[in-house]
Amino acid sequence: MEQRYHNSPNETKNMNTEQLRNNFLIDNLMQADKLTLVYSHYDRMIIGGAVPATTPLTLNNEAELRADFFLERRELGIINVGGNGKVEVDGKVYELGVKDCLYVGRGQKRVVFSSDNSQNPAVYYLLSAPAHKEYATQLMKKEDATPTTVGSLETSNHRTIYKYIHKQGIESCQLVMGLTTLNTGSVWNTMPSHTHDRRMEAYFYFDVQPGQAVVHFMGQPTETRHIMVHNHQALISPPWSIHSGCGTANYSFIWGMAGENQDYADMDAVKIDELR
Repeated sequence: MEQRYHNSPNETKNMNTEQLRNNFLIDNLMQADKLTLVYSHYDRMIIGGAVPATTPLTLNNEAELRADFFLERRELGIINVGGNGKVEVDGKVYELGVKDCLYVGRGQKRVVFSSDNSQNPAVYYLLSAPAHKEYATQLMKKEDATPTTVGSLETSNHRTIYKYIHKQGIESCQLVMGLTTLNTGSVWNTMPSHTHDRRMEAYFYFDVQPGQAVVHFMGQPTETRHIMVHNHQALISPPWSIHSGCGTANYSFIWGMAGENQDYADMDAVKIDELR
């Protein structure tokens, strides 16, 4: 399991392109028949990907956790962005279609990922945060995620937000998770920008078509930097950083947070004309 450590705002503003990418971009998350995990020291979030193309994949314990099993002290959120698949949790099987979400509570010992069709495998995006108590494992279909449409075509940010794991949705200790889909003709996400010093955030971009890209903006509002992102790549966003993106065409992304609270609306807004 790869480890990513904290970077201060002062350190980050002096990074070159390669350093920014090495510290904040996860570019090899989805690999056929592999389960990839990156441990971020921002709120100790683990970001992962599992693509069981020809064989099931098991969420094994990692030595860095110093635990008896992976979810001994953790909770897990899973969203499928590929073909239909199944996730087995301690013997119970959950079926996940595209954009369905499964929350797995603390204490579950065995998690196995599989695909229904090896030619169109499931692509599971994973987020795991420390947990202080057990919450029930729960599946939420895309249609049940209370989709909300916001923004407008005039400002190029007409989009639909799906909330899965949050205070009014699937209960968790601290994990918050959902996804956003940009409508055709819209390319901006999270603009106007904001920060939330009380929570880190991770972004996973998908539905980015071949030949297209997303320009992800990060950094302090007055010291912004950018990273070019392609399909099935993820980014670690520190609590002090903005996290906005603009694509060369419309796309989708999964957002997830952990930290001091679960208040989705707890944001420190930044006016567009204040960005530098």
